[in-house]
Amino acid sequence: MNLFMIILGAVLAVAGAIWTLQGMGVLPGSVMSGVTMWAVIGPIVALGGLALLWVGLARRRRSR
Repeated sequence: MNLFMIILGAVLAVAGAIWTLQGMGVLPGSVMSGVTMWAVIGPIVALGGLALLWVGLARRRRSR
């Protein structure tokens, strides 16, 4: 379960960062490019992913 949380957290953090950059227009070439909604949703998803990653790593460290 801890490994799943770590992997999911990392994927969500990366996806959120990409969505943020696309929403801000930094990464062009997507339907999401320049759409403010993705510039708002992206950081929320990225922070959620980082929190999940942190909890997964803390649990893994505690269980050793």
